[in-house]
Amino acid sequence: MSVNTTVIRNAAWIAAWDGAEHRYLRDGDVAFAGDRIVHVGGHWEGPADRSIDGSRRFVMPGLVNIHSHPHLEPAYKGVREDHGVPEMYDTGLYERSCAFSLDEAGRRAAMEMAYADLLRCGVTTLVDLSGPVEGWLDCAGRSGLRVYIGPFFADARWKLESRHELGFDWDETRGRRSFEEAIRIMDLAEQHPSGRLRGIVYPGQIETCTESTLRDAATHARESGRPLTTHLSQSRLEFHEMVRRHGKTPLEFAADIDFLGSGTILGHAIFVDEHPDIRWRGRGDLDRLADSGTSVAHCPSPFARYGQAMNHFGRYRSQGINLGLGTDVAPHNLVEEMRLAIVLARVMAGSLRAVDTGAMFRAATVGGATALGRDDLGRLAPGAKADLVLVDLDHSAMRPARDPLRTFVFEAADRAVRDVFVDGRPVVENAMPLHLEPERAGEALEESQARMLAQAPRRDFLGRAGDAIAPHSLPL
Repeated sequence: MSVNTTVIRNAAWIAAWDGAEHRYLRDGDVAFAGDRIVHVGGHWEGPADRSIDGSRRFVMPGLVNIHSHPHLEPAYKGVREDHGVPEMYDTGLYERSCAFSLDEAGRRAAMEMAYADLLRCGVTTLVDLSGPVEGWLDCAGRSGLRVYIGPFFADARWKLESRHELGFDWDETRGRRSFEEAIRIMDLAEQHPSGRLRGIVYPGQIETCTESTLRDAATHARESGRPLTTHLSQSRLEFHEMVRRHGKTPLEFAADIDFLGSGTILGHAIFVDEHPDIRWRGRGDLDRLADSGTSVAHCPSPFARYGQAMNHFGRYRSQGINLGLGTDVAPHNLVEEMRLAIVLARVMAGSLRAVDTGAMFRAATVGGATALGRDDLGRLAPGAKADLVLVDLDHSAMRPARDPLRTFVFEAADRAVRDVFVDGRPVVENAMPLHLEPERAGEALEESQARMLAQAPRRDFLGRAGDAIAPHSLPL
């Protein structure tokens, strides 16, 4: 059976993969047949069922996002940007999680909005770490994205009884049920007719799961061939809690229970033993990451909002640690995360040379693909998946395009993304997602957010209204 072949003719710029790194090609063709790339650079001499004029396009591989919470974070627009608790080292994570609960209608709407934002910035592969909700697989399949479905499970929930101490509500029976449900959902995802959904094993946080659950999760991931992820070293509170329990850093504990490895992705891994906000007695955490082959999902925005940062991207990279990128907050814009990650690395290192645009682009493409165990994603090369992004060089934010990648990351971002293909199929045309309705979803999310804020007094340990927990930026 013949497959349709599409050719992007005379692309002005191509970010091509040479087997070791991305390189620019000028004025060449990119051809893909079915779901695979068959040609990059030079003139395509074969048949073409469709031709696209690339003379004013920068063609790059689809971005790989290895850490996101699309079902929740859009509901925090206007809530979390300035929110934090000084007594908890300024993080607002625990207070928000305890005080606010988004209903299922809101979670479905948030998911649709986030998926649309991700596609519009050029993300083609997504790790979606969420609490299961009805319609999840349908929306993921319909979106056109390549999605790793990560259903949340844990043995404990955070609880607050004061503003300076984090508590835990333990229920291991509930945790085991949620683990079994997560396996069922991952199985269903991998049977989805789109063929683009896979599972990722996701015990929520290192401190909310028992050692038994973490060991079982790691065993299941290895036996099933699925990647494994959790949040680890994401706050100073978590670091000190794990030291209190085990006398070990979170990474030291994870290494000791055989949780680390080439199939493991750690969300954040910022507050390690040598971080200036920790200054622990040892200096072994980065070695543990590098020696085990564990990947790190770097999401700079949420921490920058609290005045915190990884120390630093270039140091982790020079240590031999594989890094990918994620969007842990709204907006779900991986290009903006790339830009912020570059700037913060330079600030923390005190050096312009801490990291450059090319290295960050590698993290957002090949780094994420490596973390997922995929050598067919995040690159433009024959045999790779036909996941491509066409950036419009006629957009004013891309002019002049002397170095299109640098201009895309630092100036244009999602505004210049024109077309996106996943598995060779168009999913964004003329900057519009083809299979999602973010405007309709936005209306539904506004209603759900209002309910979430109104119900906060029932959940908050001080009985506060939502507007008291997160006041408006200007006085009413």
